[in-house]
Amino acid sequence: MAQQTLEDCLQRVELVRQEIGKVLVGQKDVVEQLLWAVFAGGHALLEGVPGLGKTLLVRTLSQAFELSFQRIQFTPDLMPTDITGTNILLVDEKGQQSFQFQHGPIFAHVVLADEINRATPKTQSALLEAMQERTVSAGGVTRRLPEPFFVLATQNPLEQEGTYPLPEAQMDRFLLKIDVPYPTEEELKMIVRQTTTSQVITVEKVASAEQIAEIQQAAREVLVADAVLDYAVKLLLATHPGELAIASVNKYVRNGAGPRGVQSIVSLAKVRALLAGRYNLAYEDVTAVALPALRHRIFLNFEGEANGIRPDRVIMDILDELGTQKV
Repeated sequence: MAQQTLEDCLQRVELVRQEIGKVLVGQKDVVEQLLWAVFAGGHALLEGVPGLGKTLLVRTLSQAFELSFQRIQFTPDLMPTDITGTNILLVDEKGQQSFQFQHGPIFAHVVLADEINRATPKTQSALLEAMQERTVSAGGVTRRLPEPFFVLATQNPLEQEGTYPLPEAQMDRFLLKIDVPYPTEEELKMIVRQTTTSQVITVEKVASAEQIAEIQQAAREVLVADAVLDYAVKLLLATHPGELAIASVNKYVRNGAGPRGVQSIVSLAKVRALLAGRYNLAYEDVTAVALPALRHRIFLNFEGEANGIRPDRVIMDILDELGTQKV
């Protein structure tokens, strides 16, 4: 990878951060993790209570990119064809009838699936093919989605009323899950000052599809040493209950992360290394991305759910154990 290419990538990403910072107050870790997902070429799931700026973040990100954008508001009465599109009957001047495919909002570079867990499982499943295969099959025809293609979904915590938990298969399609925290006291004051004035903020487009593809390619070229890859694989295997698992995993975990988990760890860690100006993966990159890459892939058993255990705690226990072994 040429030094000039790396510098260009870092400058471009910094411009994107600056444009997002015009609108969004705080949430630096959330912004950074969302950029990891975009430059790793994957989908992201943002979870937090209403009003924390999840939708605003995704909309602002799309405005900073020269990409097409569609927002889908998920509701219990939303149908799969409302997302993918459907064939409509057309009648010409001579009375002849023909079918024409009406593209749904999924045919965009950036798709904001807002409050995805408010739709029924039938509608949620309409995203599965699009997210994994980047195609849509309708009327016996398979159609390609534009490149790049990202589903950036938001959801409310499951304790909120009127929500449907995402099935495990669909959760696994998301490259990472981002927990959006509540703003601090100082950030709340900044939010009020920024949103209660007549000032109009304009977000400039600072990154094209070609430039995003260049950063994605540069990230894929980041080198991974065998020792670091072994560490990532051990981290994944440690999420599975068994004789060699740590106590908290055996006590609280029903199922651990699948193979997509370690793929996500390495992909995200490569982007993090690149954005730090490095050509090679470090242990710190793996540990930094472990929580967002694995928290939605670890499923707790009844005891874990009953005790209010969060997957983050289990992952941190594993990282602590692996850290002592590594040293």
